[in-house]
Amino acid sequence: MRIAVVNNFFPPRPGGSSHLAAALAAGYVAAGHEVLVVTAAYRGLPAEEERDGYRVVRLPALPMPQLGLAIDFDLAFALARPGNLRRVFRLLDEFQPEVIHQHGQFFDLSWISGWYARRRKVPVLLSIHTRLESPDPKYALLFRGLDRFLVRPIIRRFHPRYVIMDELAATYCTQRYRATEADFEYIPVAVDPDRFEEQPTLDVRARHGLGDQPLIVSLGHVIPLRDRLALVEALPAVLERHPTAKVMIVGQVYYDAFARRAAELGVQEAIIATGPVPSSEVPAYFAAADIVAHDLQGGGFGTASLEAMAAGRATIGTVTETNFPAVRLHNWENFVLARPNDPADLATAIVRLLDDPQERQWIAKQQQDLVYSHFTMDVVTRQHLTAFERMVGVPA
Repeated sequence: MRIAVVNNFFPPRPGGSSHLAAALAAGYVAAGHEVLVVTAAYRGLPAEEERDGYRVVRLPALPMPQLGLAIDFDLAFALARPGNLRRVFRLLDEFQPEVIHQHGQFFDLSWISGWYARRRKVPVLLSIHTRLESPDPKYALLFRGLDRFLVRPIIRRFHPRYVIMDELAATYCTQRYRATEADFEYIPVAVDPDRFEEQPTLDVRARHGLGDQPLIVSLGHVIPLRDRLALVEALPAVLERHPTAKVMIVGQVYYDAFARRAAELGVQEAIIATGPVPSSEVPAYFAAADIVAHDLQGGGFGTASLEAMAAGRATIGTVTETNFPAVRLHNWENFVLARPNDPADLATAIVRLLDDPQERQWIAKQQQDLVYSHFTMDVVTRQHLTAFERMVGVPA
């Protein structure tokens, strides 16, 4: 098949959807398919390149201005540059895709390629990576309005099938986009465990002046839906039991409420905020961790958390045991669950893991086995290709 992969985010730009799009594109090529990637320009990277057997085209784009708001994100808009609509149509007409795999329902390249798909009658698979939600009432209202009056009318015009990665995504697509179960492809997010098999050369503990202190790593950009407040508020109870423990927050800080709360609680000295790090350094940060705690507000369990499990680190989540389709989680057997936005429950889980290194290593091994069984790129790539086969009637 000829598969067009469309995502405003693409490596080396950091982010879960960015790296998943690249890994899937490479997997499609390895399975014998032709792939074209259409993405947005990023920090002076070449407008076109070949990588892993497929072509990448980066279109001129304008970055979203940083206004100092809680919803400031590192986004780039291709529609802001004249001529990109014609460029996308020309690229896709030259490539003649049999299916389009879009990443991100509110990215403008998804909308342009959706318009193309409707005009050319090409089936579309749409991966929902981020839900437009916020714990802040005014932003929640804004996001619901954007979904209702902008995103839903656009994507319903080209009738995609939706990649549903967890039960929260299913509920979201049903409520926001009026999708039905008949529109769903249940495929979990995937990670590449191979990148965590070698011992990292970077010594993260030495870089940050840490010895053998207990270390909780929380990796991913800080936004309102991943604000780290529960982790900060759990720290007093953790430090009472393990006074030398540190929390390392790795990622761009777009929302700094956690820092203000840490100052109020007097625990700021226990927090290290590194800022963003290259993807190549992520294995070293997980290797340095005793515990990983990232998705703590009940908003799902994303790529960074699954990668931590693949790296063999005890990882705490705040989802339900039925979060992943066809994959059952069992608390303190193959997973560590805490209640969402519950600092006391989170502190109890952290202290239990730090108190008993043997149990911590055992649960980490069970979590690692879970990833290898259900969340590897090989498994998930096959599931995507099977979905394409159903959509276009071509053996995958």
